[in-house]
Amino acid sequence: MTPGPAASPSRPGRTPRLPRTARRFQLLGAAREVFVAQGYHAAAMDEIAERAGVSKPVLYQHFPGKLDLYLALLDEHSERLISAVRAALASTSDNHVRVERSVRAYFDFVSDPSGAHQLVLESDLRSEPAVRQRVEDNFAQCVRAIAATIVADTGLGQDEADLLAVGLVGQAESGARWWLLRGAAISKERAVEQLVELAWRGIAGYPRQVPPAESA
Repeated sequence: MTPGPAASPSRPGRTPRLPRTARRFQLLGAAREVFVAQGYHAAAMDEIAERAGVSKPVLYQHFPGKLDLYLALLDEHSERLISAVRAALASTSDNHVRVERSVRAYFDFVSDPSGAHQLVLESDLRSEPAVRQRVEDNFAQCVRAIAATIVADTGLGQDEADLLAVGLVGQAESGARWWLLRGAAISKERAVEQLVELAWRGIAGYPRQVPPAESA
């Protein structure tokens, strides 16, 4: 029996063939590293392909251009933050704990070693409409999640609840970014505790509405 042709050896530095989903995951990881390290404008598709160990044509098969790749990363990590805030709110009916876990979600997000928060909270491409829209939508979705909890628990109108939620999200985001910028000069636990107490002393002024069945 004549043996079939020998398999071609893999090219040096190239990764083996992967399923499409796994390849996309790999490419996004490489792109995140490059964008976080260099920012959008200095990042090059050549470098991202090299970091991923693939050819440029393979990279372009998955992402037609650099902006498409950046937006995919922005979507992925925005959803991570939004999901973390929603999970914090759904994890308990104790509102003090809800505030604590929501604030912690931001601190966990900015302190992730991947540096992905830079894409969502500190993007250098906000002049691009598609990026700006996603960044604003991320903020808005976190606000809506918190506002819905405030409305349900206090009976406040939507506009007032939205305003309070904007304040809470802004405080958590700004506080977490400032804490990271200062090199975590105080522990994360202490930073979260201080912001929670600041927020709680204000939000506690809006007493929880007791449903009629509970007050009977």
